[in-house]
Amino acid sequence: MPGVKVRDDESFEKALRRFNKFCEKTGVLSDIKKHQHFEKPSEARKRKLAAAKRKVRRLKRFERH
Repeated sequence: MPGVKVRDDESFEKALRRFNKFCEKTGVLSDIKKHQHFEKPSEARKRKLAAAKRKVRRLKRFERH
């Protein structure tokens, strides 16, 4: 469970911002969104295959330049 310690001279808003940034870096929010609904194994394979194709296409585009 991610957490941040609030410093003596730190406002609540600043600590909350730091906590949100920490959660974003660790991938907690994306993991929660991913597990909100059940994904069939076939759907997961399709999603991963599409992501791999996009990655290859992007790398080829940057290679040419």
